[in-house]
Amino acid sequence: MSLNEAERRRTSEELRRNAELTGLTHAAMAADLGFTSDHLYGLLELSGSQNPVDVWMVRDYLEQAVRDAGREPESFTVLTPQSRRMARMWFRLRPAPRHVFAA
Repeated sequence: MSLNEAERRRTSEELRRNAELTGLTHAAMAADLGFTSDHLYGLLELSGSQNPVDVWMVRDYLEQAVRDAGREPESFTVLTPQSRRMARMWFRLRPAPRHVFAA
């Protein structure tokens, strides 16, 4: 599954907006995901050649972190449940970790 330029741009915007809604720093998100800050930045921007498995994991992580922060996540228009079914045919998707918010 590969995205065209318009889909990449739209998905990057959705990822970045959801990252903002979490209220977390990029360093905290990167630590939760086991990524370097640079790798996370590249995934949020969808710059270069990104591993689709990592993109899906970031998407799922952000969606859950936004909910855990008590907010409603921005909808994804390209990384949809239907797209996930297709992605599972090509990739071995991994479950996303969860951020533990302090009580």
